[in-house]
Amino acid sequence: MALKHTPVPLAVVGGGAAGLFAAATAANRSLGCLVMERKARLGAKMLMTANGRCNFTKDVSAARMLAEIGEPTASFARHALSACPPSRIAAAFRSCGVKTKRMADGRLFPASGQAADIVHAFGDLLRDAGVPVLTNCTVAGLQPVKNGFIVATRHFTLWAENVLIATGGISFPKTGSTGDGQRFARELGLRTVPLRAGLTGFETEDSRVRARASRRFENGCARILDAAGKECCASEGEVDCETWGVGGAAVYNCQRWTARHPGPFKAEILFDGLRIVLDSPRARPAKEAIVTIGGVSTDEIDPQTMESRKIPGLFFAGEVLDIDGPTGGFNLSLAFATAHLAAETIAARRAARGGAGPSGGAWSAGRRPERRF
Repeated sequence: MALKHTPVPLAVVGGGAAGLFAAATAANRSLGCLVMERKARLGAKMLMTANGRCNFTKDVSAARMLAEIGEPTASFARHALSACPPSRIAAAFRSCGVKTKRMADGRLFPASGQAADIVHAFGDLLRDAGVPVLTNCTVAGLQPVKNGFIVATRHFTLWAENVLIATGGISFPKTGSTGDGQRFARELGLRTVPLRAGLTGFETEDSRVRARASRRFENGCARILDAAGKECCASEGEVDCETWGVGGAAVYNCQRWTARHPGPFKAEILFDGLRIVLDSPRARPAKEAIVTIGGVSTDEIDPQTMESRKIPGLFFAGEVLDIDGPTGGFNLSLAFATAHLAAETIAARRAARGGAGPSGGAWSAGRRPERRF
């Protein structure tokens, strides 16, 4: 029997939040897809989020989420989050059997308190849909060719019509986020923004902080003040004391602001009746940050499709892009929504040529035929 060589319609590089959501969307649309992940297991960073509980989105409207995310990300992500808002993300997981729990502030978690429920939902769906998942599979590079791309690994190459880069940033590199996607982009002539820490703590040697190391204070506040003492940013919430300084949601959200704005600044942290002032606050290293700020420049990407403006068929989603949000489910929502948009774009184009199934929304939310979302 003669064998016919055909390309895979979509190769997803990266088996984290964005890559898995894209693959789930592709499966729902009967779009041929495979996932390539450099680590031995999928979703390693998701398993760590919210101390292993996985705050996967927030129960607010897309408009509210965009307002809380702020610029410059909000303008770029508007179309993606409008097409796949938090309600759709939540419905997709529920349709796959994940029971959810809503916190008073709207944050959504698996009801079990286990991030593994989210990762297992992806794994079950992809298994039942017959989507190949290649773990321990590090992609070395991409080469555009006449009818798609050659995706190279150490041991083999494959031919793909479309490629989605969903490799994340550089935070927690042991989970597989080592900057590969940004390197691929540069090698292909796309501009990238320097990578730096987002949503991380500030270092201080203040003895009052060290005396409270390993303690968490729920009703804290952090503020960023400019050289004239004017408030530039403020956030309320948890303040965590560590041997190296202060962290927690209130601090993380203010640090995120400083990462996108030039100083000089002062950071004022209020908790437990104390006022800690940090001149020119120094953030913890990017490898410890919740997210990476920087990445593939959004100027290079069409926000209506998540496709490269320069290289047709090349898509990006999630933290590999220069997009970020505050702590509290925003960054996973951005990853899911941008991935959904990329996969839906590819599926819709193939459907127009008679090559993919009809749209069913985000994982066919609300029904469970053959474990599809």
